[in-house]
Amino acid sequence: MLLEARTISVAFGAVRALERVSFAVAPGEIVAMVGPNGAGKSTALKAVFGLVEPNSGEVVFNGERINGLRPDERVKKGISLVPEGRHLFPSMTVTENLEMGAFAYDWQNRSQDIEKVLELLPALQERRKHKVGVLSTGEQQLLAFGRALMQRPKLLLADEPTLGLSPAYQDIIFDTIIEINRQGTSILFVEQNANMALEVADRAYVFKIGGIFTEGPGKELLENGALQRAFMGE
Repeated sequence: MLLEARTISVAFGAVRALERVSFAVAPGEIVAMVGPNGAGKSTALKAVFGLVEPNSGEVVFNGERINGLRPDERVKKGISLVPEGRHLFPSMTVTENLEMGAFAYDWQNRSQDIEKVLELLPALQERRKHKVGVLSTGEQQLLAFGRALMQRPKLLLADEPTLGLSPAYQDIIFDTIIEINRQGTSILFVEQNANMALEVADRAYVFKIGGIFTEGPGKELLENGALQRAFMGE
């Protein structure tokens, strides 16, 4: 496996957000995390990236235990994150935001990397000199993906990538996820639009409050009613 989270538990004070949860991503996979709000999906993603530290269990990436590493150290190992809410720099241009994603790598190659990213995200080509604050929310979300790709990840994490987007841009984001994966990057993402997530995912984990209800191939989970049972709390 490229990524393994082994029986991780996360608590915020007296609140147990995750209790002995295990999940994994194989090289070349798209893996989705779906389930009701408050079930711990985003916490699991943040534990992989180092934004929260598990109280117990371990996170293994590319055969190496990465517990205790800072997020920037995990970026250098090959993990990048598209955060919920994007967290872009609105007063800077599209190109400048992409450059900010290249901090961990050879600065001399940033121009070539930017061209590769813009080729993947053609909607941003003509907007490259525009300030991010004037972009639509959909364009900003594409830029958040582009900035993460500037880090040349082996594993791309995305937290609620279609939240607040129009149906048209939701389709574009899912198409972008498929294309990024086709070009060789493994993807682990949290998504509220569970039906669309399961359509594109090779595998998925369906969360319940504090843990995982079930797992399996995305399309099988769509068909067997497990998703509905998890959302209903059964």
